[in-house]
Amino acid sequence: MNVTPKWWHDAVVYQIYPRSYCDSNGDGMGDLRGIISKLDYLQNLGVNVLWLSPVYKSPMDDNGYDISDYQDIAPEFGTMADMDELLAQAKQRDIRIIMDLVVNHTSDEHPWFKEARKSKDNPYRDYYIWRQPSEDGGVPDEMGSVFGGSGWEFDEQTGEYFLHIFSKRQPDLNWENPKVQEEVHKMMNWWIDKGIGGFRLDVIDLIGKEIDKKITGNGPRLHPLIQQMNRETFGDKDLLTVGETWDATPEIAKLYSDPAREEFSMIFQFEHICLTWKNKDKWTPVPLDLPEFKKVLTKWQVELADQGWNSLFWNNHDLPRAVSKYGCDGQYRVESAKMLATTLHMLKGTPYIYQGEEIGMTNVAFESIDDYRDIETLNFYKERTENGVAPETMLAAVHENSRDNGRTPMQWDDSANGGFSAVEPWIKANPNYTEVNVKAALNDDSSVFYHYQRLIELRKSLPVIVYGDFEAVFEGHDKVFAYLRSNDEQRLFVMNNFSNEPVTVDIPEHLQSAQVECVIHNYEARQQLGDLVTLKPYESFAVLLPE
Repeated sequence: MNVTPKWWHDAVVYQIYPRSYCDSNGDGMGDLRGIISKLDYLQNLGVNVLWLSPVYKSPMDDNGYDISDYQDIAPEFGTMADMDELLAQAKQRDIRIIMDLVVNHTSDEHPWFKEARKSKDNPYRDYYIWRQPSEDGGVPDEMGSVFGGSGWEFDEQTGEYFLHIFSKRQPDLNWENPKVQEEVHKMMNWWIDKGIGGFRLDVIDLIGKEIDKKITGNGPRLHPLIQQMNRETFGDKDLLTVGETWDATPEIAKLYSDPAREEFSMIFQFEHICLTWKNKDKWTPVPLDLPEFKKVLTKWQVELADQGWNSLFWNNHDLPRAVSKYGCDGQYRVESAKMLATTLHMLKGTPYIYQGEEIGMTNVAFESIDDYRDIETLNFYKERTENGVAPETMLAAVHENSRDNGRTPMQWDDSANGGFSAVEPWIKANPNYTEVNVKAALNDDSSVFYHYQRLIELRKSLPVIVYGDFEAVFEGHDKVFAYLRSNDEQRLFVMNNFSNEPVTVDIPEHLQSAQVECVIHNYEARQQLGDLVTLKPYESFAVLLPE
């Protein structure tokens, strides 16, 4: 093993989208006190890190990813005193909190931007990115917004355009300005001094952009800026840092996560996610190609084996529910949810669980676009339908890939609104909360919840899962994803059927054994591995092989 052990190597992170987790005060929106009330539940699950989506003060144009004050809490989520109590209560349960930090852009209501738009010679003007109109009086160039339309917005008061890679209410910060760097580092240290466990850095690969060269992600200044951030803030602290980097390749990932380079603990890469988007367009979904999917996941396991570190995830607040995307959210919801969990948690890297994943929550299919709240979903629905895409076609794409799939209220029990709130929530609950909920899961020994609990226990107790080598098995198989994890002491063989039908496979001779120790399964425990194994629909198991 060429990896220096870190506390986050065997950690399991649980992501909370605060507005959808638990409403403690009856305003229809989740909050910090709601999270505090569920800490015993999370401790029971076994996770030891909570990643909070942004809870900073914000006008909520993009649900908090538009920050107007980095050192205050949005009133709908509570107060700084609530945040302090959450940190203290979590610490008592050996749970660390990592903050979701957005420093590519701010809200247009941030004091810096309010000052910047007052005049061209305002001291804060250069905190943001401005351009003169083009010769014909239009936008400076063709830079587009991720949320649709131009990435440039005209400011009447000063007669110039400002850049916004996302919403026009999310102006991009100018990271070439040393004062921006200093302000951000100072703010990060303020949070570190409060006792947080680290940061998830939103779209961090965009801070090194070169606008005039049309370079947004992975610009030449990106890594020097991150290394500087490391030196000035978290570098000498024992914190978990994970960067969101949509266009990262394994080679780029090593730049971020090789400890010798002193940047981040790890990154989120999205190569496997984009395989079900036609030409990387999420609104044109295509079926999962399992051999290609396996090839991508295997590549990341192999390439980052001894240099860098993987993050492992199926879903988050921006993505559809895993069981709906890669499994079966109908007849085999429980079996396929467990299978996906086993597939992911037996890989090398730090696993991330998105709220509700541990009970097998599914996508939602609202009948009307009016029931959706996500700015990206609403913008693209309007844009595409106005450009000729049939509304029913676009709604089907929304049902499959809208960010709101992961943002419906957490389903705690079978009472109104899934026990999330006593009043109508900010977004409707998924109607299946009457069957799919935490209370039902906790009362069922064979539920998805206890499967996740077991996987977390195994990661803590079996070093082969954390540090073992990875070897793909049945690489070309179009239904089975299998692999071997091994170290000097143990061999762990993992088999997962990604289909809704039985599959029979020939087991290679070196993996056959008259007796094996089955550490986890979603049907019955396997006692031996012969030359043939028939897997039931979505069957999954992991066995320790004799040495």
